[in-house]
Parts: sequence; structure tokens; C-alpha cells
Amino acid sequence: MEILLPPVAEYGNRAWLGPMRKPADTDATREDRNATSGSIFVSGPVGARGSSPNTHAASARHAREALETDLRSLPDLAARLSVAMLDRIEAYVALLLAANDLLNLTRVTEPVAIARLHLLDALVALPLMDDLRSSLAFDLGSGGGVPAIPIAIARPDLSWLLVDSVGKKARALGGFVKELGLSSVEVIADRAEVVGRDPRYRERAGLVTARAVAALPVLAELALPLLIDGGRLIAWKGPLAAGDEELRRGARAATKLGGGTPDVILLDAPQLGGHTLVRITKERPTPAGYPRHPGEPARRPLG
Repeated sequence: MEILLPPVAEYGNRAWLGPMRKPADTDATREDRNATSGSIFVSGPVGARGSSPNTHAASARHAREALETDLRSLPDLAARLSVAMLDRIEAYVALLLAANDLLNLTRVTEPVAIARLHLLDALVALPLMDDLRSSLAFDLGSGGGVPAIPIAIARPDLSWLLVDSVGKKARALGGFVKELGLSSVEVIADRAEVVGRDPRYRERAGLVTARAVAALPVLAELALPLLIDGGRLIAWKGPLAAGDEELRRGARAATKLGGGTPDVILLDAPQLGGHTLVRITKERPTPAGYPRHPGEPARRPLG
């Protein structure tokens, strides 16, 4: 099978990257210096690092089998996933591994590690996504598509916008979305700070997800402006305790931005080695000055 990923758009170029939503025009000086020109093909008998499509398919199959094994100990979570959903998740893993030969999207490539650190790690958050106030969901810093794509496969009733400022990553995401037929998923190639100020997106979402994006004070400023009152930010974190400095500072930042007190959720999945989820619920509108200009939340974090 030959997969033609759509042409790269530079950061700030408002061309569509696969099934994408067109963000508002912004300063042309915000250029994606990581983008390249032309098209990338994931095809032929051998990938850029010597991996064949058959190898990718076999690894994806092994990852699926490992996920199914882990799900046997989590029957409530397993009940949320149909065979068709698992088929599509397996197809996603094969696409991710093929694209990774060229784009370095993930360092996790061993099947059991993929099953746990990418797939199970994403899917354990599904119970926290029931009864959302809006069906619009954002994933910030989507990278190779985790956690958003496995969750979007499991929750096709949600409309997802995947945000990544790096053009070649956004382009790869657009290719995954097209190949998987995820009609409810679009990709935005832009900074989260810009998206959060766009009136088409600001305070419209019921859910924002983020994994390995930023510390909580920064993440709160990027995510909370996108949420309606009652909407939820879910952030993937390593082990966290109530007294941790990141959590204290995140709580102070959330208060300034209209959010409630962060909840640390311990996962009932020993395979994940102490990973936690942090949930912040939006309680009131975010002040108009937030998010600040691109880069400012990370340079001068709130809290």
C-alpha cells in the first residue's frame, strides 16, 4: 500500500494539511523552520531505516495483541472498545511506525511498549470523558497522535481538533486522519496561544487533552481559554502527589484563568507504572488577556 502524505505547509502557511481547519491569519514572521517542502511517501519495499511495510504491520498486530492482553485486567475499559475500534487502532500503529521511519515522531517502537505507553496510556482516560458539556475537543501538541487518535477512534461522537505548530508533524497527522477515515478529526498547524485567541475556538470546547506538552502552569494557560464553563482539561503526567510544586503552581495558574482546583487521578492500571491524570474543570470565563503571545506562557509561567 502506498500512502501519500499531503504536501507540507510551513508554519504560518494557512493551507490545509489533509483534513484540517484553517486558522486565522497571523504574523508571517512565525515561520515553522522545521518544515520541509514537497511530499513524503511512506511506500516501497523498505523504509528509510530499513523497516518494511510488513514489519510495521506485524509490529502493529503485536501491539494490538499486547493491548488486548492488558485489557483483560481492565474489563470496564475493554467494554468501551469494539473489534472495529481495535482494528482501526492497529491500523494507526502501523501508520505511525511507517511515518516514524522518516519523521522521528516517537521513540517508543517496541510493540509491548507501544501498547502500554501509547495506547493503554491514552485509553485509560476514556471514563473521564463521559458527560462532556460540548462535543468539541482539542488535543494540544499532538505530535504523533497520542493520546488524541486512539481516543478519537474510541469516541467518534466527539469532534476533534489536533493542534501542533510543527508543520511536518501536522502534515503526518493529516495523513493519519485521512488514511484512517476519521471524519470527526481535523488538524490545525499553529501555536496553541494563537488558537486560544481565535474567536472560532475560544471557550467552545468541552474537552482539552495534552500529553508531554508543558508543566501545569503553562498548560493551564494554553488549555483553559479553549474551554466552555464546565469543560475539562485532562493532562497526562507521571507520578504526582498533592504537595508537589508543579501541582501547587498549576492550581494558582488555574485560578487566574477561570479553572477550579486540579484533581490528581491515580490510574487503576499497574502496567502504567504510576502515571497520573490531572483534571481541571473550567468554572468561569478566562480573562481576555490570556493566553499571552506565543512563547510567553513558557517564558514567564503563571503561578
